[in-house]
Amino acid sequence: MTASPLPRPRLVRWLLRLHRPALYGWSGLVVVLTGLLIALAGPLADASAAAWRQYDACGMSPCTYDQAAILRYKDWYNYATYALDALPFLVATWAGAALTGRELESGTARLAWTQSTSPARWLAVRLAVPALAVTAGTGLLVWLHHHAWAAGQGRIDTAKTWYDVATFYAGGPITAALALAGLTAGALAGLLLRRPLPGLILGAVLTSGIWGLTQELMPHLWPAVTATSSLKQGFTGSGISVEQGLVTRTGAHLPAPYCSSDASCHAVLAKAVGYYNRYHPHSHYWPLQLTSTALVLAVTGLLVLACFLVLRRLTGALRAAAPGRAAEATLVTTG
Repeated sequence: MTASPLPRPRLVRWLLRLHRPALYGWSGLVVVLTGLLIALAGPLADASAAAWRQYDACGMSPCTYDQAAILRYKDWYNYATYALDALPFLVATWAGAALTGRELESGTARLAWTQSTSPARWLAVRLAVPALAVTAGTGLLVWLHHHAWAAGQGRIDTAKTWYDVATFYAGGPITAALALAGLTAGALAGLLLRRPLPGLILGAVLTSGIWGLTQELMPHLWPAVTATSSLKQGFTGSGISVEQGLVTRTGAHLPAPYCSSDASCHAVLAKAVGYYNRYHPHSHYWPLQLTSTALVLAVTGLLVLACFLVLRRLTGALRAAAPGRAAEATLVTTG
């Protein structure tokens, strides 16, 4: 008699029970960061803004202002921002170590395949349920971070610009997409190596590669604008810079000079009449966020496909080895 497949609701309950510590840890992290981001958008931002008004009112004369409030806001903003940027790596290391690597090493996955569910359904549930939790948690946090960042604009002199790398990633949907990519990268690493620690390391490495590729390609996913200026003005235009250089009298563009001496600088500048700066202004914030998110989600889809292909190869190898193990067991029994 063959065991009937385990119903999907029971599969989900078993997964949640098996990874209960991770669920509690993720929920606690989301709650803590939510409270911190709400404070950054409210009382911490208000106190820092009031301190900056006191400082600006001083002029050149010495006066007393609440420097602690300024530093407190700056420090906690950085902590929250770096924590959000680290979430994809945290998800990747957990997925590589516990979600697939540990279950394959301990034999829990193989037991489930033979007694309760198919390998494909086993993997689908292990990707879908954490993906739901990761999307909900990171989606909430990046929305709160963007709100907290906006609360300091125009009020806090040391507030980060929109194109600060850490702020840009922490305050948009691209972080949620990177967290999903980290989940699938970690799951793939665990399937490939079938051990927790190597799966953890490879998952983090794959996620780092995806993050680096995204950062490299992101400025080129949307047409940049070009600002020109005279040699006296220097470079103009603030935002995410794509390319900078010199403009000649014919309108040609030359690379920005990196001079070793004043004489070589003068020789290069003599050919130019001004500077050009290809960059993304603030109006490109959402186009860059959405195109980068689409790119990462496409990579995530490829990783999901790779997970199922690796699983099929793995289960095929196990089925091929099963007759040999059965014959050995029969010989031992009859002997």
